[in-house]
Amino acid sequence: MTQNDTGTGYSRKPSSHDAALTEVGRGTPMGELLRRYWHPVGLVPDASETPKPVRVLGEDLVLFRDKTGRPGLVWARCCHRGTTLYYGKVEERGIRCCYHGWLFDVEGRCLEQPCEPEGGLHKDKVRQPWYPVREQYGLLFAYMGPPDKKPVLPRYECLETLADGEFIDADDSSIGSGGPQIVPCNWLQHFENVVDPYHVAVLHGSHSGPQFSEMMASMPDALHFERTPLGVSTRSERKLPDGRTMRGSAEVALPTLRVVPNPRAGAAGPVKFGGVESIGWTLPIDDTHFRIYVAGRVSEKGELRRMRSRQGGKLWEELTLDEHRRFPGDFEAQTGQGAIAVHAEEFLATSDRGIVLLRRLLRQQVDLVARGENPVGTEFGDGVAPVAFAAGRSLAMTSAP
Repeated sequence: MTQNDTGTGYSRKPSSHDAALTEVGRGTPMGELLRRYWHPVGLVPDASETPKPVRVLGEDLVLFRDKTGRPGLVWARCCHRGTTLYYGKVEERGIRCCYHGWLFDVEGRCLEQPCEPEGGLHKDKVRQPWYPVREQYGLLFAYMGPPDKKPVLPRYECLETLADGEFIDADDSSIGSGGPQIVPCNWLQHFENVVDPYHVAVLHGSHSGPQFSEMMASMPDALHFERTPLGVSTRSERKLPDGRTMRGSAEVALPTLRVVPNPRAGAAGPVKFGGVESIGWTLPIDDTHFRIYVAGRVSEKGELRRMRSRQGGKLWEELTLDEHRRFPGDFEAQTGQGAIAVHAEEFLATSDRGIVLLRRLLRQQVDLVARGENPVGTEFGDGVAPVAFAAGRSLAMTSAP
């Protein structure tokens, strides 16, 4: 064997993903951390008199709204004999199983057992597993953790104060994923992408051509990474040919928030700079799938979706298979890491400082929860102030053109 033969693929050792940060099932380290927060599980209209199956954090659930208007989220399998409540019938007081007619309210209480003597003499001893649901910003949020640890559902400053003509819109098409509504890879592969600003200039700039705006396509002249009270932020500066400097800041915040200013600022059409206009929640469906729910301030319907990136001038679903290869975006790069990235084979470098900070933060919070403590961003009681973010994008003259 010559020296040039060393280091071939044959010498690879078995390796695996970082289970503590990626796996989200109940009882896993990350699964228990995520269950200490509220998560979006649908748009407000998704809770209706037609049962809707949803999968969240590896759990199969059924979403519905009883005929009095109360939303409910229950375990998919009926606690009687295990058939799915997806085939149930929504009534005034709850959802009725198709198999033997047991009726459950939105908090899982068994109200009727029509096949039992006197409608169920012991029905009060039965409880269908359920989760609390709240409506906010056009989204339905669920809390899936220990009842005695349930925090206040957070509000966000950037979505609380509306200018004249603005309203809050919500979207479930996974804006920001660069791909379809449900993305077939682990949630962390996308979440940590937000604190990886170098990829913007390469993937969204030189490699596939400007997918957002020409201003965003150049390599940053300065980058700063730092811990925030809720997560990690990145601040960048780009000197433009006309003498102006574009400054931008993006954040990730626990549990799964992506706080990114409009990446299309400076593209064709009205230039819109300023603070963050929308928030995205990177919802883990299970270990190998995620989706993104977004709520934002808009002045017209459909404005959120126009933030989607374009590869080769086309939207993701318009590309041919060959164009996906020639003009990859976030979807291709992140799913290209595999269903779950093989972390043991990574060679992290100085450009990955944001990712290192985020993973370190997640490990710290996993350890806090394991010790029975409350993770960052969980608040309890009345009078909790809205959460403020510093993310935004600005344009300023720094020298004569």
